[in-house]
Amino acid sequence: MPELFHKLPTNVITIFSGRNLLAHAAAIGLTICLVHFGLDWAYYRETRAGVFAQIALPAIMLGSVVPVLGTVAILMSGWICKHRLLLNTGWGMGQAAILGYLISISYKAWTGRIPPPFRGFKMSAANANSLTDTSHGFQLGFLKGGIFWGWPSSHTTIAFAMSVCLITLFPKQKLILVLALIYAFYVGLAVSVSIHWLSEFVAGAIIGSVIGRVVGAGFDPNSEARISDIRMSK
Repeated sequence: MPELFHKLPTNVITIFSGRNLLAHAAAIGLTICLVHFGLDWAYYRETRAGVFAQIALPAIMLGSVVPVLGTVAILMSGWICKHRLLLNTGWGMGQAAILGYLISISYKAWTGRIPPPFRGFKMSAANANSLTDTSHGFQLGFLKGGIFWGWPSSHTTIAFAMSVCLITLFPKQKLILVLALIYAFYVGLAVSVSIHWLSEFVAGAIIGSVIGRVVGAGFDPNSEARISDIRMSK
């Protein structure tokens, strides 16, 4: 279990320092643009058809299950096979998932973003033409909007954090790169057409990628120096 917290304080500081901090600012700036220019609402109105709901539901379930069961499966395989690389990978992905969750809900606790209106996973056809644009609905302040909905998407943040962590640990494995990105984008885009606004997917992808890259570098057994490259000093 101590391996789960490997370089944890250093990783947290790195995630919020230097150029990585600029990535957080970019997530906020892109959100402001998407909301201000009506792109969140336009995307919402175009992506709530039934076909999107059918695609989204499995991805939302995967985004909830894989971070837990996937990490446990990797760790159990490492323990059974006594494979140090698998264990290191499992602990790294576990830390990335935990940080992705904690950082995303911390943002949510302060931004209070109102989720898009939905009935199940699609907009009701009966009121499709009468809905008011609620994409501007931020309730800034501590716990004014809870931590389970809102900005950024936790599903997306965790998916990208784990995927980018895995890619960072295995930079030369093209299959891992492709499969990890497919998973991350599938989960992220699915929530953007169901329970989240587009900007919440965009922000989650940016923030999650920063988390994954930092944690992956911290768990990289081949390069203790890589973390200094990721920190991006001011």
